[in-house]
Amino acid sequence: MWAAPLERDSAMFNGESPREECGVFAVYGHPEAAKLTYFGLYALQHRGQESAGIVASDGKRVSEYKAMGLVPEVFNEERLERLKGHMAIGHVRYSTTGSSILRNAQPFCVCHAGCTLAVAHNGNLVNAAAIRKDLENKGSIFQTTMDSEVIVHLIAKSRGRGLEEAVVNTMNCLRGAYSVVMSTERCIIGFRDPYGIRPLCIGKLGDAYILASETCAFDLIQAQYIRYVEPGEMVIIDENGLQSFKAMDSPRTAHCIFEFIYFARPDSTIFGQNVYNFRKALGAALAREVTVDADFVMPFPDSGNYAAVGYAQAAGLPLELAVIRNHYVGRTFIQPSQSMRDFGVRVKLNPVKDVLKGKRVVIIEDSIIRGTTSRTRINAIRDAGAKEITMLVSCPPTKFPCFYGIDFSTKGELIAAKKSVEEIREFLGLDGLHYLSVESMISAAGGDANRFCLACFNGDYPIPVEGATGKYLLEG
Repeated sequence: MWAAPLERDSAMFNGESPREECGVFAVYGHPEAAKLTYFGLYALQHRGQESAGIVASDGKRVSEYKAMGLVPEVFNEERLERLKGHMAIGHVRYSTTGSSILRNAQPFCVCHAGCTLAVAHNGNLVNAAAIRKDLENKGSIFQTTMDSEVIVHLIAKSRGRGLEEAVVNTMNCLRGAYSVVMSTERCIIGFRDPYGIRPLCIGKLGDAYILASETCAFDLIQAQYIRYVEPGEMVIIDENGLQSFKAMDSPRTAHCIFEFIYFARPDSTIFGQNVYNFRKALGAALAREVTVDADFVMPFPDSGNYAAVGYAQAAGLPLELAVIRNHYVGRTFIQPSQSMRDFGVRVKLNPVKDVLKGKRVVIIEDSIIRGTTSRTRINAIRDAGAKEITMLVSCPPTKFPCFYGIDFSTKGELIAAKKSVEEIREFLGLDGLHYLSVESMISAAGGDANRFCLACFNGDYPIPVEGATGKYLLEG
């Protein structure tokens, strides 16, 4: 095994948008498994930009590489050539638990009792601190600050009973959101929490099996989508093919609605529904809820694009792309003097003054989390000459923190938790502001509110956070 020799800080944009923990990908049964995993991670790059890693195996020898940075920065042809084997797992990360350093990059790989275990995790465990404390009291030594590391320790603790039972026992110890791919020298395993909060899907490419966070990763490598890993299900893929085990009963599904609203790529199908069409439906729902006398509709690219299409079509208003995105901005850039106000925002998005001057505009946005970046962008629209600015948000006000893998984990970060809609309108400098209702959002998602986790809107957490630090149960 080898890893990148240097740690370096990750310079993420300090943006308004919510960020989610990571994306996972796995291949079994392909001679170029590592290269397929590279392309899969490339397709999932939107889910995490801090670090990337791949662990591969030829059935006997395991090789590993991970580093801070984007997928094409971390990997090249030479590094991929050294990741030999017919099976591999990969991970792209944005940290919600554990700091952004190489030590916390995934997949997390260990050797235990002559066997290699590698784990890549999407989600957040609400009882990780309690498990970690108990394991440390019993002599376990942790190498990272990630919640994901407890998964490896729990599996290792039960490994004497066989891998299948060890994973089942581990799943029954965990509380929170987890879609996990893991590997040994000889097999790939995928499993998902009983509420199905984060997505994990199964595909095939010839005789090879693929696991991925989103179906857009299948499209890039021309794999066929088969189905999703069910909530509470574990799948084991080895020379015998794919075997499915119902590891835990699912009390209800609680799919993260923000996967639809923001996280997933619009060309993905998640939780049985196409993301592009869902976001268009949110925009159409906004048009049914509020009528605005305006000259045109516009999004802030790229977050509001698809809801803006839906709103414009339903409202019968022209759609203009009146803000231009610079697609060549990297994760870091040289900061100018303080006299160049709001440079970090303007270098990414620039208003088209000739389109905006004297116009009444409707801006479609997918969410307002902290409000600071939205305020700067709206000021830029106003400075460009817009006569009247109304913002329509294609989800309800985000009032409650998320403990399942989104980076607003405290209520104080959320502008809607502290201000009324009218106060938010005044803070942002808008002439009008309207949020989509919960009822209309659920109608766009098929009408069944019980399928989704809506905790960030209503505070109803499907997995209790209070008491999550209590004693977990691990047999033996």
